[in-house]
Amino acid sequence: MAKAPTQKQLQRFEQRGFIVIDDMLSVDELDRYGVAVDEAVAKRSRWDKRPLMKRSLYEQSFRQCINLWEDAPDVRPLTFHPRIGEVAAALLHADAVRIWHDQALYKESKGRETDPHLDHDYWAIEEARTVTAWIPFDGSSENAGSMGYVPGSHKFDVTAVANIFTGRGFDLDNGDEARGIAPEYVNVPRGSVAFHHGRTIHLANPNRSDRTRRVHTVIFFADGCTRRNAKHVTVDRMAVPVGALIRGPVTPIAWPLPEGRLPDPPPLPDPLRPGWPGWPKTPT
Repeated sequence: MAKAPTQKQLQRFEQRGFIVIDDMLSVDELDRYGVAVDEAVAKRSRWDKRPLMKRSLYEQSFRQCINLWEDAPDVRPLTFHPRIGEVAAALLHADAVRIWHDQALYKESKGRETDPHLDHDYWAIEEARTVTAWIPFDGSSENAGSMGYVPGSHKFDVTAVANIFTGRGFDLDNGDEARGIAPEYVNVPRGSVAFHHGRTIHLANPNRSDRTRRVHTVIFFADGCTRRNAKHVTVDRMAVPVGALIRGPVTPIAWPLPEGRLPDPPPLPDPLRPGWPGWPKTPT
């Protein structure tokens, strides 16, 4: 199996803001973890009977379920997978990384495109030392919701914020954010994992295939990052003051794992609390 990224891969990530690393997960792991995430997503979303076209534009892009590691024990070993965490730490040049949150992003058949955006603006993390691992259980292709990245955009110092929850994201054709650089769409073979920097502009194709594009993602940040003056449920749950280190049971160390043990989940949030995509509306 793949080890920590090579010097060439590290340099490519530094220059372009994204990288695909092959052979990260075995066929057995993909099958096992795929079933675990499928079951967790089905449990979380069973209350939502709306057809695809009756949902908001954001919800038509994917079915999103966050922090599956907290209430789905069989998903936990994937979220804290040592090979994935080790790569994340290497890409961030960090001695240790913490989890911000994990999430399933299931783009159903006929699901629309994911609008252009960058992730870091949505998070209450001051330092831009963040990376997302994007894990497609069946691989990804242009026909089935492949990701597109604007090369080098993590260095563009973008000041505009793309709110894809209520809008259509950055205008890559007419806006200034991408500097006229076209996104590069990337197919991710089965077993490979795509990593992108938290400030890399990215998007995804619609799913024109006849099956759901099943993806699990994990957001990592370097240990030692602090809270900026913004709201986010991750830090709000722990009442982290602005400027303080982001540490606690909601954001445990993801790599290296002390003695190889998986972190214990924190107390679950109130299922009725707003702002928790994919949490059931009634207690389970």
